[in-house]
Amino acid sequence: MLETVNVPDATKKLGDFGFAGEDHVIPFEVGALDARGRVIQLGPLLDGILGRHDYPEPVARLLAEACLVAVLLGSSLKFEGKFILQTRTDGPVDMLVADFTTPGSLRAYARFDADRLEALAAAGEASPETLLGHGVLALTIDQGAYTQRYQGIVQLEGTTLQEAAHIYFRQSEQIPTEIRLQVAKLVRPGEGEFWRAGGLIAQFLPESPERLRMGDLHGGDGAPDVEVEIDNAWREVQALVGTIETGELIDPTIEPERLLYRLFHEHGVRVFPATPVADVCSCSRERIRGILDGFSAEEIVESTEDGRISVNCEFCSKSYEFDPAEFVAAN
Repeated sequence: MLETVNVPDATKKLGDFGFAGEDHVIPFEVGALDARGRVIQLGPLLDGILGRHDYPEPVARLLAEACLVAVLLGSSLKFEGKFILQTRTDGPVDMLVADFTTPGSLRAYARFDADRLEALAAAGEASPETLLGHGVLALTIDQGAYTQRYQGIVQLEGTTLQEAAHIYFRQSEQIPTEIRLQVAKLVRPGEGEFWRAGGLIAQFLPESPERLRMGDLHGGDGAPDVEVEIDNAWREVQALVGTIETGELIDPTIEPERLLYRLFHEHGVRVFPATPVADVCSCSRERIRGILDGFSAEEIVESTEDGRISVNCEFCSKSYEFDPAEFVAAN
């Protein structure tokens, strides 16, 4: 059974079901199994972000996964703020940044060493784990000015982003969590290639705290090793999520609601109103001017080239130009 709690649309006929479509986060709940989660298929949004930078395919795939994790985790925030995913590693792709602003704005970029990437690709060793290498994954929640940031750190040691997200929830949040990520470049006849990505997160959130603590969760510093049997309801959620097939999360003909029905219809799954996600960058001429206002006269001179100060946004690739004279006068 698939139950939708979306607000009724008067234009729909009896029996019609409105699918949220791509680039929408869809929250869901499986009450019988005490599970909640979110699912999304990224389409034009992702294609725009990746196409803007013309990343090599292995880099684009990694950044697409970072976007999925940022959206799936950031869309759970119940306040105005940001969820920032950032990697810093010694691999050829030494930095990934995916910045999600509530309720539904995403921007992202990747930094990579083209020569090292090409060498690994030529050797047939350009796996996600190799491209990331060793370093850290930082997951940051920022509620804005006058608040303290919360940050969780996960070590990346030949680890995929999907594995790192599992580690984050096991060690930092201590919530039983399953995450699935899929990314692909597809071909549409007559329209060429385009990127798609799909992700699903399911979490075990029973009302009883005793049921929440499970044997596979980190007990905290100094906690004794106690064997706790995994709840049968969560075992079933894990088994059902494990049946997601390769390509099922990104197939344009399989809407997320259909996938949820296939996975959980025997227990009843409730779908909540979806939230659209847009490719929106927070950069602006005013913001950059504010940063330059804080530069010293020497820094203004160092930033000047051919009589102008040029600033390019790494996220949206937009370029801003300023006359250095106005900043020198201010200093």
